[in-house]
Amino acid sequence: MNIGEIAKRAGVSRSTVSYALSGKRPVSDETREKIQRVIDDLGYRPNASARALANGRTSTIGLVFPPAGNHYTGMQLDFIGSVVEAAAAHDYDVLLSPSGVDSDRSFQRLLGERRVDGAILMEIRLQDDRVDHLAELDFPSVTIGRTARPEGTWWVGLDHTALAAACVHHLADLGHRRIAFVNRPEQLLRAGYESAHRGLDGFTKAAAERGLTVRSYRCGDDPDSGQACLERILHDDPATTALVTLNEAALGGLYRGLAHAGRHVPRDFSVTGVVASRWAQTVTPQLTAADVPAEEMGRRAVDLLIERLDHPGAAPRHHLLAPPISLRASTGPAGNAPFAEAPTPVSPS
Repeated sequence: MNIGEIAKRAGVSRSTVSYALSGKRPVSDETREKIQRVIDDLGYRPNASARALANGRTSTIGLVFPPAGNHYTGMQLDFIGSVVEAAAAHDYDVLLSPSGVDSDRSFQRLLGERRVDGAILMEIRLQDDRVDHLAELDFPSVTIGRTARPEGTWWVGLDHTALAAACVHHLADLGHRRIAFVNRPEQLLRAGYESAHRGLDGFTKAAAERGLTVRSYRCGDDPDSGQACLERILHDDPATTALVTLNEAALGGLYRGLAHAGRHVPRDFSVTGVVASRWAQTVTPQLTAADVPAEEMGRRAVDLLIERLDHPGAAPRHHLLAPPISLRASTGPAGNAPFAEAPTPVSPS
């Protein structure tokens, strides 16, 4: 069934049917109702490709989201799901592009062939070629995360600096003086991932303010790496009584390492960090954490992109989120007796 058949049965021209479907030109209520009755009787659904050619819109947005390592973490999947759900509410489809830099073929096809009306970019770096490339093309886009210079761009971000600092202050208030920081993998720090760098900045500055002895560690995105990292922490400084982590994928391994070392959480050792709530609640005891609002961030990013598509001349807007720490069961007062003689204080690595 096509527009020609609808026009024939409604007794109008093909162009009138096209105008009634696209809204590009006014059509009388009587004619529109006649066309709609024929469409309803025939069960006609406009072809998406033809509709895109007619109105210049694909009703599809691109989600440029490379996995940070060899797999997607639970938090990354939460973000992907939130974007897809929010886009569907606007009657948009989502095309996932696993592209890392602007030279990637998938990314270039996404732009060059105009497969999407706009794009949402994730896993943002402080210096990000993809963001710069889209800005040069004036291609509608929104980032989840922000570059070192986000002025003039549309973005939704999490204030990792403030959240990591809040975790440090929470532990210091409980009397902890020797704290470790478990960050993302080495390759992501080298690549300039903004969340990892801003989180480290917040941790380091807050620790200095409170006069704490701290070490920082780069940890792979998996439980085995988490366990190995915990073993290094206790080897380097057995008197460590707490840690802050940005690495939710390693969380299970961190807990396992503490159990193997005979450290009870939170009696002997406190754990906190910046983690999506549903992952914080999967460990035992449940993690005291600044909960990452993945659903809200995905929804806000889609809303901003739709706003940008509907109002091309609008001034750039952004949202910076800093949720409070959710107090659960993984943090408690520092014990009076350390497990070992405290070594000489060191600076963060």
